[in-house]
Amino acid sequence: MTATQPFRRIVACPRCGGESVYAADNPFRPFCSERCKNNDFGAWASERYRLAAKPPAPEDDDPDAPFRTDR
Repeated sequence: MTATQPFRRIVACPRCGGESVYAADNPFRPFCSERCKNNDFGAWASERYRLAAKPPAPEDDDPDAPFRTDR
């Protein structure tokens, strides 16, 4: 009798696109390596990943806006 290996999910590393095992025994998941994980973290820390946003409304510049009664 032979033991069957459990299904191992292979995903693309979000950093380099290489193969990465998506399992609990991969401490860097979903990344393929510590290098890719650290490179991605560095990109977040240096604010290379940004989301587009609308410019703030003029009333958002007024720090007393929530407390004003003249509106």
